[in-house]
Amino acid sequence: MRKKIIAANWKMNKTVGESMAFLDTFLLELGDERRVEVVIAPPFTALAKVSERLSASDRVKLAAQNMHWEKPGAFTGEISAEMLRELFVRYVILGHSERRTLFGETDETVNRKTRAALAASLRPILCVGETLEERDGGKVESVLERQLRLGLQGVSPEDMAELVVAYEPVWAIGTGRTASPAQAQEAHAFIRSQLASLGGKTVADKVRIQYGGSVKPGNAAELMSQPDIDGALVGGASLDARGFVEIVKNSN
Repeated sequence: MRKKIIAANWKMNKTVGESMAFLDTFLLELGDERRVEVVIAPPFTALAKVSERLSASDRVKLAAQNMHWEKPGAFTGEISAEMLRELFVRYVILGHSERRTLFGETDETVNRKTRAALAASLRPILCVGETLEERDGGKVESVLERQLRLGLQGVSPEDMAELVVAYEPVWAIGTGRTASPAQAQEAHAFIRSQLASLGGKTVADKVRIQYGGSVKPGNAAELMSQPDIDGALVGGASLDARGFVEIVKNSN
């Protein structure tokens, strides 16, 4: 049985002070919830303080929103896996659609980051998903197949089992539109079939696949009830502490 994993991606939101205020409320409201694995990905500036705050609790894991594939060196503005490990970061979001569309990331660079993260014992949350144009053009499966095949090139089945995959239909991110549970399940099932072809059925059955795309307290339960949806990567709705607690508790 795959344990649900609900991750908050704060994107470029929350100062250090705002992050601390969020955690004060969130951890109190969350209580001793352990049926779901909870992950929070604050901006880089807040990682150290959030890590310190979470060190007293084993209920919430820390994630980074990105990293570079190189080891320390002359890469102005970048963050290495080693730097994240020092802050007790456990997960790292890679290949998010905003990184791909706004900052020119490719399947090749996402692959390099994925392999570097795994080599440093960080667990990638590998994001894949199609645009509205690609969906309307009947290219959903070909896009997902390409992103997974190229993104996981050179990754062993053993390492693949450590991954989390996040399916995020680009047309549903921050738009208020959400894939129907049936649409999301269909995409998740296809992703799992591709993981089976890349790493074997045993590995594919272990990998948790999140849905990301306007997840809210009101739609979390129905989405999470689908057989191949193992959690959510939550953007805007994760910025409100009580609302994010509702999503976590509605995902059991």
